[in-house]
Amino acid sequence: MTATKSSQSCAPPLLRGGALDFGTPPEQNSRMRLVSFCLLLGLGACAGPPQVSTGQSVTAEAHEVFLVRHAEKQTGDNPSLTEAGHARAETLAQRLADTGLTHIHSTNYNRTLETAAPIAGLTGLPVVLYDPTDLDAFAEQLLAMPGVHLVVGHSNTTPALASALGGDPGTPIDEASEYDRLYVLQIDQDTATGRIERFGDRYQAPVPD
Repeated sequence: MTATKSSQSCAPPLLRGGALDFGTPPEQNSRMRLVSFCLLLGLGACAGPPQVSTGQSVTAEAHEVFLVRHAEKQTGDNPSLTEAGHARAETLAQRLADTGLTHIHSTNYNRTLETAAPIAGLTGLPVVLYDPTDLDAFAEQLLAMPGVHLVVGHSNTTPALASALGGDPGTPIDEASEYDRLYVLQIDQDTATGRIERFGDRYQAPVPD
């Protein structure tokens, strides 16, 4: 409850049961006697009890999870991103800049950490590592942690995590060339609903022979 009152008051409100209690408004004749008394004392603001307005209910904290595979990578053991991959990581940062991001999660690989780096730099958020070999436990952690999360993973772990969160994993990610899939999941009481978006240079599925 939000209380709005004049700059001076005759008596402070009482605190009862964890809420401000301003009492029952006086009858008209009592109010007039109070006004007269306050005027004699030079306290013209004491014309009556403070007004009480009922505020709107507080909106629950957002609970949203973005899932993305790392951007285009080079070859080799634990490769870094290619030039195109770094450009896509920047595009991802632009896409998520106004989402109110509160957490960034990544596996401990160059390609995922480099994909998360631009949005981490933009928001000032730390990149927290997670274990991609135990997605069920990680999903439980995400479900229990309200906020707006970005999770950077891999072609095989990203759809699996979407499923573990209760969302639709969609078709398998094409490991060779699909880097633009973005899961957008809203969490409501441990239930995930959402959609799959595309960002950056669009992936074109190979045409069957």
